[in-house]
Amino acid sequence: MSELLEKILSKENMNTAYKRVCANKGAGGVDGVTVEELGDYIKEHWRSIGEQIRQRQYKPQPVRRVEIPKQNGGVRKLGIPTVMDRVIQQGIVQVINPMCEPLFSEWSYGFRPNRSCEMAIRQLLIYLNEGYEWIVDIDLEKFFDNVPQDRLMSLVHVIINDGDTESLIRKYLKAGVMTPQGYEETRLGTPQGGNLSPLLSNIMLNELDKELEARGLRFTRYADDCVIAVKSETSAKRVMRTVSDWIQRKLGLKVNMTKTHITRPLELKYLGFGFYKDSKTKEWKCRAHQDSIVKIKRRLKELTCRKTPGKVREKIEKINQVTRGWINYYALGSMKTAMTAIDAHLRTRLRVIIWKRWKVPKKRQWGLQKLGIGKDLARLTSYCGDRYQWVVTKTCVVRAISEEVLAKAGLISCLEYYNKRHALKLC
Repeated sequence: MSELLEKILSKENMNTAYKRVCANKGAGGVDGVTVEELGDYIKEHWRSIGEQIRQRQYKPQPVRRVEIPKQNGGVRKLGIPTVMDRVIQQGIVQVINPMCEPLFSEWSYGFRPNRSCEMAIRQLLIYLNEGYEWIVDIDLEKFFDNVPQDRLMSLVHVIINDGDTESLIRKYLKAGVMTPQGYEETRLGTPQGGNLSPLLSNIMLNELDKELEARGLRFTRYADDCVIAVKSETSAKRVMRTVSDWIQRKLGLKVNMTKTHITRPLELKYLGFGFYKDSKTKEWKCRAHQDSIVKIKRRLKELTCRKTPGKVREKIEKINQVTRGWINYYALGSMKTAMTAIDAHLRTRLRVIIWKRWKVPKKRQWGLQKLGIGKDLARLTSYCGDRYQWVVTKTCVVRAISEEVLAKAGLISCLEYYNKRHALKLC
């Protein structure tokens, strides 16, 4: 057995992989084994699994197909491996990734240690402010589903040159998927959702990175989201044509020519961000794209539906989790106006929930008086009925269930949290 495979299967490496998989949690695969049951499963089966891998006899189980709806009406196909296969894949990644990192491009930011979407956005802003204001937005059609496996494995071979490990990786590519209709072979692609897929996608697309660098082009790539910045429309047209042709000829990937297009920064949406030119400094800056703001508003609307059961404090806790995560991602951008509007909208919807929970006039009067409203006004307001939106915006309910009251209940101010995170990003 090769040294590389022995390193992958070492107790230390597999223990680290096991902890990573447990920390990431996630659903079980086709065998029904959950992350919580994984420890016992490993104790019972690991000796035989390890021996099968060494003898090239191990057969990964098919991934479980899950379809995630897209905003445009389509679906994103995810493949969820069994938890045991996730551990093995993670073990492979931990050993092979350090071998790949020195070979990867400086302008590739997806699924790599100490790299992020934010770094890709910062780099794009540098290009824009240097005058490269014509953008070629390359769209690879169903990239993870269409990767040519033989071409990918030849690139893997160049890096690791280890038959045992390559055999195991190929088995994961060929494992197939289990759909509601039954088993399907996988002759193309690398299932999106497996621990190996991000690394394999970077190995494949590193060839594109090297080609763009050889041409002296300015680009940023995050996974299969790649944009190229040039200085003129003529250059943009030439680059779009020649790069698209190269991708299809040399990598065997499909370029979606209906979505691949030339655009200007004001119309660009990249990794959820939009771009604008500051009227004072004349510099290009970023902010959450309008589509991203619509999406978070829709999510918060779901969380503050007055018909959904649950305690108000529990709802607030969930709202905080969502808003913190969203703001952490977009904090580099300028969005004080959006945060102010979201704050006001959230408070209004929470007031509606509370007003509905109080139900009857007697309870509503009691609630308003408890929050400092005089008896007469509280009684008058309590008989305003169930005109929720009017009551919580036009009456003393706004003063009773104030911003301070909601803050004491645990609600985080989106604007205040954003200001803190934005200041840190600018440091």
